[in-house]
Amino acid sequence: MTEKHDALASLRIPNFRRYSVARFLLNSSIQIQSVTVAWQIYQITKQPLSLGMAGLAEAIPYILIALYGGHLADILNRKKIITAVCLCLALTSSLFYFISRDTGQVLTTFGVAPIFIVIFITGLLRGVIWPAMFGFWPTLVTDKNNIKNAVTWNSSLWQLSAAIGPALGGLLIQPLGISNVFLIDAALLFFSFLIYKTIPYQHVIHEVNKDEGLWKKVTEGVRFVFRNELIIGSISLDLFAVFFGGAVALLPAICHDILHVGSFEFGLLKAATGIGTMITTLTLAFVPLQKNAGKVLLWAVGGFALCIIGFGFSTFFWLSFILLFLSGAFDGISVVIRGSIMQLYTPTNMKGRVSSVNNIFIGSSNELGAFESGLMAQWMGIGPSIIFGGVVSLMVVSFTAIKAKKLRTLNL
Repeated sequence: MTEKHDALASLRIPNFRRYSVARFLLNSSIQIQSVTVAWQIYQITKQPLSLGMAGLAEAIPYILIALYGGHLADILNRKKIITAVCLCLALTSSLFYFISRDTGQVLTTFGVAPIFIVIFITGLLRGVIWPAMFGFWPTLVTDKNNIKNAVTWNSSLWQLSAAIGPALGGLLIQPLGISNVFLIDAALLFFSFLIYKTIPYQHVIHEVNKDEGLWKKVTEGVRFVFRNELIIGSISLDLFAVFFGGAVALLPAICHDILHVGSFEFGLLKAATGIGTMITTLTLAFVPLQKNAGKVLLWAVGGFALCIIGFGFSTFFWLSFILLFLSGAFDGISVVIRGSIMQLYTPTNMKGRVSSVNNIFIGSSNELGAFESGLMAQWMGIGPSIIFGGVVSLMVVSFTAIKAKKLRTLNL
């Protein structure tokens, strides 16, 4: 008799539940901060390129520190790294508050330069915390048969925060003012820190070859990823799709110049992809994907690219919302499959470093994609630049489908 699938298996673990709540608050706060900063920058500059430069200001420090951040996650106490960075992120939101208060006198004097400096700091912090979190939560799942279920819920709750955070940020900007939104954001980050502190965690000291130099230890994750066809194939596919399909970065300009809507509608559009992804990942928690996972992944990324192309043509708010929602739904499939591949095919003592490589590819590709989108929009115009990015993403999927046989035939 076949054992009944328990869709809530990982959530029945108390420590994983606590981690999930803390991560939800953390990600919601980061989303609120992101949407508020983007709106503020475009209100000051009125230039799509400035949105791209904001992405670049976060991507550069992220890439520079990510590999070392992965190394730290594999040799230090991951819980201590997470709690320390949570506090530092709360401080960055406090800095945004002080920059923006008093009718923005700091911004009047120095322009957007102070905002970009704080964005640079957040990029460094993200490069340290994500590898630690990637290696931290699997240790809370006592039954390793529940790892795929935990991956799905981890992704679902992340996407829930990606939906609620932007919508909440956009909703609060008008009535409370930008500076007060940053203050609320700092409080949420502090609550996340407090919850992480309550999670018991036994730090496992992994054996380290003392004869190896620091550079060899740090780059071991890079070598592992490039030797694993499944991991490098899934990461590369998502990298190029996100890089060229980074239309969301242009939303402040799209709302202001094309759709002619305000900050609340901006928040809704920013949340649309998260809502779509959340619904997909929740569905996959109850109906897990096992057969033909590779083919499904390729079709999903192709569907994402087609939605981005349609979004580039849209001049109506609700059509744009639906297309972003659908792009998120397709992306949710990619998130779950790629996350499962990363967890199932990576040894425990390598999770921090392999995660850092993944984050350089995927995490920074959002910000680098924002720069590419801003640059192309400044040159080609907003709509044509989005369409161009979607077409390139579609070409990447076609190339991967032909070349990556192991990924194409993958079953989970």
